[in-house]
Amino acid sequence: MLTGRSLRALVLDPRLVVASMLGPLLMLATFSQLFGGVARAPGFPRDVRYIDFLVPAIMVTSAMQAAFNTAVGLTQEMGNGIIARFRSMPVRPGSVLLARSLADAIRCAIQQLILLALSAALLGFRPGGGVPGALAAAAVALAVSCCLGWIFIAIACWIRSAEIVQGVAGLATFPLIFASNAFVPADGLPGWLQAVVRVNPVTYGIEATRGLALGEPALADALTALAISGAVGLAAAALAVRGFQRRT
Repeated sequence: MLTGRSLRALVLDPRLVVASMLGPLLMLATFSQLFGGVARAPGFPRDVRYIDFLVPAIMVTSAMQAAFNTAVGLTQEMGNGIIARFRSMPVRPGSVLLARSLADAIRCAIQQLILLALSAALLGFRPGGGVPGALAAAAVALAVSCCLGWIFIAIACWIRSAEIVQGVAGLATFPLIFASNAFVPADGLPGWLQAVVRVNPVTYGIEATRGLALGEPALADALTALAISGAVGLAAAALAVRGFQRRT
């Protein structure tokens, strides 16, 4: 019921999906042109076009952006009294957060499929793993982002102001996305930044997603990414539930 309530806005207003697609598509179009020359730089994987290198990263980063929007929406619901109404119902506090996370995961899955289709149709995305590899990459990107998305839910549960949530979540999003191997290989970065990249959980999600899309052996990378993001997600979920109970 709670998940359906969160999905109702998507059904009633499909423009939400269209609007959420503009950011990832603009990033793909812009970064593929700005950094296309990186594919000829030393250390870049051979025989890999930059668009094929970039799309899997955008799949992960766009899902992270969706998690950011979840935090903002949750803060607004807490402020307008909708969440307070659930207190009079026999609903566990954690189920409210889980329902919101599941609803946004479904929306994000739709977004991933549309992103893959448009990338192939408009930007010439042709991953070495073919359709099966691209779908497996989308599944891993979705799982990783759902786990890491609890970081933003936890932020929303501990901060009352929607404006402050946007600022704090935005600060968290920047290093997670840009201090990673999303746009250039980690080996081509300065030494100090490589150290940051290696402890960034998003890096492992992108590495696994990219490997699956490109048709490379990526089972170990996928398991590592899921284990790391799952551990981070569990810790963040526990913190989120505690903050939610404190506020409600």
